[in-house]
Amino acid sequence: MSAEPWIKHYDKGVPASLAPYPHHTIVDIVRNRAVEFPDRKVLFFKGSSMTWADLERLSDAFGAALLSRGLKKGERIALLLPNSPQMIICELAIWKAGGVAVPMNPLYTEHELGHALKECGAKIAIVLTSFYRKIRSVSLSSGLQTVIATNIKEYLSTLKKVLFTLLKEKKEGHAVTLEQGDLWLGDLIRAHLDSPPPASKVLHDDPALFLFTGGTTGIPKCAVCTHHAMVVSGMQIARWFSVVLDRGKDIIMLNMPLFHVYAQVGILGAALVDDYPFVLVPNPRDLDDLIITIKKLKPAVLPGVPTLFTALINHPRVAKDNKVLGSLKLCVSGAAPLLLETKKRFEELTGGRIIDAYALTESMIGSVLTPVLGTYKEGSVGIPAPDVEIRVVDQEKGDREMLSKEVGEVIMRAPQLMKEYWQRPEETTTTVRDGWLFTGDLGYLDEDGYLFIIDRKKDVIKPGGFQVWPRDVEEVIASHPDVHEVGVAGVPDEYQGEAVKAWVVLREGCRLHADELREFCKKKLVAYKVPKYIAFTESLPKSLVGKVLRRKLVEEHCANITTQ
Repeated sequence: MSAEPWIKHYDKGVPASLAPYPHHTIVDIVRNRAVEFPDRKVLFFKGSSMTWADLERLSDAFGAALLSRGLKKGERIALLLPNSPQMIICELAIWKAGGVAVPMNPLYTEHELGHALKECGAKIAIVLTSFYRKIRSVSLSSGLQTVIATNIKEYLSTLKKVLFTLLKEKKEGHAVTLEQGDLWLGDLIRAHLDSPPPASKVLHDDPALFLFTGGTTGIPKCAVCTHHAMVVSGMQIARWFSVVLDRGKDIIMLNMPLFHVYAQVGILGAALVDDYPFVLVPNPRDLDDLIITIKKLKPAVLPGVPTLFTALINHPRVAKDNKVLGSLKLCVSGAAPLLLETKKRFEELTGGRIIDAYALTESMIGSVLTPVLGTYKEGSVGIPAPDVEIRVVDQEKGDREMLSKEVGEVIMRAPQLMKEYWQRPEETTTTVRDGWLFTGDLGYLDEDGYLFIIDRKKDVIKPGGFQVWPRDVEEVIASHPDVHEVGVAGVPDEYQGEAVKAWVVLREGCRLHADELREFCKKKLVAYKVPKYIAFTESLPKSLVGKVLRRKLVEEHCANITTQ
């Protein structure tokens, strides 16, 4: 690894390799911390907090409860929970009992939820009360047998618990009556607080998580993450962050949803591995709550996606007092490309710094990141973390490595790649070949080993035979002073076969004509990249983690054409 060109650009203190990696698990780490620092606060949530000893005691109790109900090693348990203490307690307990945690998007439709349950084969689900009726509606068809419910108020501060009970519990659908055979999480924990801790032997190469992937491009599949992968990714990211953070003191925000690899393996993994206390934020889209939490707890790290940073830039509280974000030493933008205009405006407004990051669910992070203190290159997502290798190969055949700055498919090799797609051997062997993960992303490496992502292989637009990468067009349109957000995709066109279309959200109070925007684009883009179609819209469809859903935009375009 020391011969790789990117190594010389690592920040001081970040080694070329962290190998050999230990064979312990997150369960071992938490247990050791509970002995070493029992009274140190590790978790903050809505005015309450939890120590390492609390986390160990409560997860031991629930792990014992699961074993008492016959959980077998390797069995999967679905989790429909927001970022909350229950999510952390339950995952640790599942692992201690030898099970596999399957965090799911709580906003899945009944159809999506039914498919996900059948795909992973979970017989038990742990759900927030507001999702209880939805999961019960699909339980018979999906093979689900038992539902364990929990109310969000269980770990709120005393005052907030009272207010929630009076003002929100019934209104927001949390007041539920459980069906026969279903159980309350709190009851199970309390009943086993005096039980012996689970004695199951958890090995480093056992499956720890099933994470769903492929939901925006096809049928969701379960990518299998081992306990080893969680520790490896946590170590890599924690070491990358360590050049500006104080271990055991600096607080990390966990505002991104824990059903996503970004938060679950990357941010939570780094926090647990390197002893950073963390703040759980159940609704990342509630910006008022997020800003108030930042102001109160003064975290050092804020992970997010480009849409979050765009929203913060335009939030009245931040515009009025940019010092409200003054505690942040590091912001991390992942899950979607960070437009240069967004980065510039955020850093100018707050004085903070955003580093870009690139990874996939299948890579179990396997991160590429911008150096925290070192060289930043415009348009690059950064350089590979220790023990992560990146190559760029011919996108059609995959058997020829491209030269510097030649565009091809990005492939990755790292010690924490997914073990497999659960019960999908053919798709596994197509995606991971000879230890290399074929990402489906197009990009190039420069002479220093910095990676530039052009676009998704499937998102390339081909107007009249030319190739257009949506991000190229998005970058230009986003730089217009009247533009708030933009999404670009290819739509069917009788003349070109496929044409470039841009969906544009304007800043509040701004007006812009499509022809004006095209003239702006013509100054910076070759003619075939200039959008043939431009639609102004109030919002863009996004996934829960903030990715603009280009497929959804195209579907809506095609549906409108059909109905006209």
